[in-house]
Amino acid sequence: MYHSPVTNALWEARSSIFERMIDAGAAGKEQQPPQTELLTKTPAQSRTSIVYKFSTDDILREQYRDPWNEVRIGKLLEDLDALAGTIAVKHCSDEDSTTRPLLLVTASVDKMELKKPIRVDTDLKIAGAVTYVGRSSIDIQIEVTQVDQGNFDSDMQSDSIALTANFTFVARDSMTGKSAPVNRLSPETEKEKQLFGEREAWDKLRKRKREEQKGVLENGIHKLAVEAERLNALLAEGRVFSDLPALADRDSILLKDTRLENSLICQPQQRNLHGRIFGGFLMHRAFELAFSTAYAFVGQRPCFLEVDHVDFLKPVDVGDFLRFKSCVLYTQLDNPEQPLVNVEVVAHVTRPELRKSEVSNTFHFTFTVCSDALKNGWKIRHVVPSTEEEARRILERMDAEGLFD
Repeated sequence: MYHSPVTNALWEARSSIFERMIDAGAAGKEQQPPQTELLTKTPAQSRTSIVYKFSTDDILREQYRDPWNEVRIGKLLEDLDALAGTIAVKHCSDEDSTTRPLLLVTASVDKMELKKPIRVDTDLKIAGAVTYVGRSSIDIQIEVTQVDQGNFDSDMQSDSIALTANFTFVARDSMTGKSAPVNRLSPETEKEKQLFGEREAWDKLRKRKREEQKGVLENGIHKLAVEAERLNALLAEGRVFSDLPALADRDSILLKDTRLENSLICQPQQRNLHGRIFGGFLMHRAFELAFSTAYAFVGQRPCFLEVDHVDFLKPVDVGDFLRFKSCVLYTQLDNPEQPLVNVEVVAHVTRPELRKSEVSNTFHFTFTVCSDALKNGWKIRHVVPSTEEEARRILERMDAEGLFD
């Protein structure tokens, strides 16, 4: 279905599990109990890697080539999601044919950073392992490396790392759909212990912020006042566009004027091994639209920097009418040598028969402008909201990125 090395590895790693699932389907899932005894595994037991022989495989190279002779980032996102799924399966497998396997789904992607352009004429390696586990969640870090000599067996230097990505998967009971506990993790090397500590601290911070949002804080009234002040500051320039358009700042543009949109019917060929639409495919389509949005906004080919955050809120099924809506959410122009363009893409599962539409995914990407254009005086416009809802989305994203104290 997906003729890439990562997908082949995914099928190979899951083949025994899916054979058990097929057998279980014949006998009835209720006859297979869930895993009761959790194992303790090391990151090395889930570590998986794939090498792309771009330097010698002409067919593979053409599959991944973009118009500028670099690797297609959207297609690479599919592979990274597939690889992360393989790693999650390896960690959660109990190698017991009498228990039913867990259902593992992508929950989010955080801070996928492109450190240097990825060439399509040089061999590429993607490798990853589990870095941290919660009760039912699995954090996975993947590194993409590229070296001119193609010798990936030697000690990798930091400058050979082209991209890093962090995925979070959650485990569900394949029969009840409820969250299920996953095997424990025991880091061995100093790097593994460091990554475990970093992700543990990040997980605690995320939970603390979630509790703060739910609870009623003592300084709640003050927080509301500060938020109202920030909203008004963002909306002030937007009001000028609405009320006094002739006097509006020509270096600014309304957020609504940066929007693009496309739609599709989800096909069987786009499904994953569980019969739902492959998360990597959704990221691929979202990236293509985000790139186009940034291209139309900047006025020339943008340079991709990172995937800031991706949320998988609801599953997408075969036959769903899926709409992708994008916009430039905000720009950061403080650094004239690297202005930043933050693009938001929201995926909606639309059901015309029910007159209903639900958000299934949100994606946030960051692009910049190539240095040659900046030397020639190219400028990026400031994006301003015209509604309170737009202003709130901007503030939420900026808070998530730590752009406000």
